[in-house]
Amino acid sequence: MVNIREKNDSDNSWITNLLVNNWGGESIITKRKVYFVQELKGFIAENDHQSIGLCLYNIANNECEISFLEAFQQYKGIGTALINKIFEIGIKEHLKRIWLITTNDNIDALRFYQKRNFILKDIYRNEIAETRKIKPNIPQKGYYNIPIRDEIELEYIIIS
Repeated sequence: MVNIREKNDSDNSWITNLLVNNWGGESIITKRKVYFVQELKGFIAENDHQSIGLCLYNIANNECEISFLEAFQQYKGIGTALINKIFEIGIKEHLKRIWLITTNDNIDALRFYQKRNFILKDIYRNEIAETRKIKPNIPQKGYYNIPIRDEIELEYIIIS
């Protein structure tokens, strides 16, 4: 059974370690904006008090940006449970949209979000070259050995 709870300050340390160990540094960068874990709200998916997923988000300008979403085990409904909490926030806060950035190599994320009615909004060609100036540890190749070049923005419209 998946339990979803809100992220709290005591989670910041292990989340930062996760980012450093698995994602090349302690920051998250989207559209050249740098975020740190302690600045973001979030949800933790747990099973038997063990973390099995994480979603970090930021609300600004009547929109919710999903800055980070990872299910530590795939195809178990963890990502879906986390995204559903974001949908609840969007409705409760009367936000106009939920959006995120992923990279061109992240085929699994593109599939995941489009199956949940997110649409492709923009492609920022060669944007990762600029992002590497801020976070040089981003590898040249990513999932499926695809060169990481572009940022892709997806959105889910709540209020039109």
